[in-house]
Amino acid sequence: MSMWTQILKKRRLSLVIGALIGAFVTLTWMYLQNDIHRNYLDPKIPFQVYSPPRAPDYAKPAAWYLNPQIAGYYADPRKVDVFFVHGTTFNGGRDWLGRIDSKGIDEDVHRIHLPNYAAPFSIMGNVYAPKYRQASLYTQLTLREDAREARQFAYRDVEAAFRVFLTKRKGGRGFVVVGVEQGGLMAERLLRDVVASDPELKSQLVAAYLLEVSVPERQFGTEGLFFPACLSRSQVGCALSYLSVEANRPDKALQRQQKAVYWEGDRLEPLNAQKAICVNPILGGVSEEAAEAKISLGATNATGLEWGVEPALIPRKVAARCVRGVLVVDKPGSPSFNDAGTWEDRRKVNFYNLFYGDLQEDFQVRWTAFRNV
Repeated sequence: MSMWTQILKKRRLSLVIGALIGAFVTLTWMYLQNDIHRNYLDPKIPFQVYSPPRAPDYAKPAAWYLNPQIAGYYADPRKVDVFFVHGTTFNGGRDWLGRIDSKGIDEDVHRIHLPNYAAPFSIMGNVYAPKYRQASLYTQLTLREDAREARQFAYRDVEAAFRVFLTKRKGGRGFVVVGVEQGGLMAERLLRDVVASDPELKSQLVAAYLLEVSVPERQFGTEGLFFPACLSRSQVGCALSYLSVEANRPDKALQRQQKAVYWEGDRLEPLNAQKAICVNPILGGVSEEAAEAKISLGATNATGLEWGVEPALIPRKVAARCVRGVLVVDKPGSPSFNDAGTWEDRRKVNFYNLFYGDLQEDFQVRWTAFRNV
């Protein structure tokens, strides 16, 4: 073996060792960074002795982000009423729960959640969006008992708002429930405890959209205990639910599955090995078939748009496929769909909606089918 061959081999070995050391350092730093952030967001007191913020009064306009009874909004009786529960916007720190009078929370809901996730339902829907004492981001990052108790507490507000919605809504027959991330978890129990238990109310459900949340097949599968998962876009009285991850980020899928919970009675329990339903929003039904980008109806980044302003959609750019209960997504390379922001921002629901056009079409088709029943 020549001297140059030996030198080249040593260099290759050095490069391999260097790469391994670099990967180890990167992973170690990521874990340390995660621990540092989680520790910072931890309220440091048990939820059992925590004093929650003031409760919302849903008889007053101040308790709603959107409500057609509030001046400036018009409830069209030709439209269907939509009850929308936003996702996590409060990080945590000293508090387990977010205040309903927080300016920062209010701004994030109006800036991100309403234009991206409620607006697809506004063309043919009267959207009602309550404020609630949401559980902090910290509670989504741990399976600690008091973190689960905080989310159980937040549900009380959502149910109270929904009962007011049922008595005050202005539309005719039929209603829709939409929940995003933490809001999807709240809506899941709402469907089970309030809607499914009342035959008349159950018959009035056009559809439920449980977005970016894992929902157990045993309860919401094609033969679920409470509501079936949607099998086609024309089906009514069913649940459309998915938890999406990027195709090149299997680590995210694992992290989200490890932290997934579901309702067992009034308690939240780890989903663990239970199978979750996955309704592909591009196809409109439960399927492991790959939805090619050419049939995607439009992604958008609507963050910052005023309510009522229709965003520009980018069609034919998103592909998606359900794999073992998770929606694996190929998204556009545009900077509009980059995961930007702080460490906390990147652990919340996206600042964009890859399925805006698909959800808009899905909702309109189901509402038309319901009216024709």
